[in-house]
Amino acid sequence: MIILIAATSENKALGKNNELAWHLPDDFKRFKELTSGHHIIMGRKTFESFPKPLPNRTHVVISRQKNFNPEGCIVVNSIEDAIAICPKNEAVFIIGGGEIYSLGIEFADKIELTLVHDTFEADAFFPEINPAEWNLVATEFHPKDEKHLFDFSYQTYLRN
Repeated sequence: MIILIAATSENKALGKNNELAWHLPDDFKRFKELTSGHHIIMGRKTFESFPKPLPNRTHVVISRQKNFNPEGCIVVNSIEDAIAICPKNEAVFIIGGGEIYSLGIEFADKIELTLVHDTFEADAFFPEINPAEWNLVATEFHPKDEKHLFDFSYQTYLRN
């Protein structure tokens, strides 16, 4: 199963200058719980936004740079190659950024979305979720609190 996992805002913003526009500790915890032990597919810029590779995950990085070869990662040139290198009977997570989500959505079976209930200025955006192709099967609202500056909802979509 190929799963897009993302946090986006009401205006589909993902982030700006390779950084998230918000800090939601519970969302980071959920991301870790869902993706640990699995292959994660990402673009080079997303990989470079991490201080170090994420533990207990196999990193598959899509890059057009010929000499890009970070230690402990599988580097490929396309979303198709990234998917092909991953196990067929396991959950595989596409974790961003915007261009990789746009390429990966056509291959995805499921979307795990954290919707931040605000709008942000951004230079990377999540693709439109076409209601003719996707069915919202679960939603869980979380009000803002002392650790979370914004209301947010976890949403799960399955392909029709």
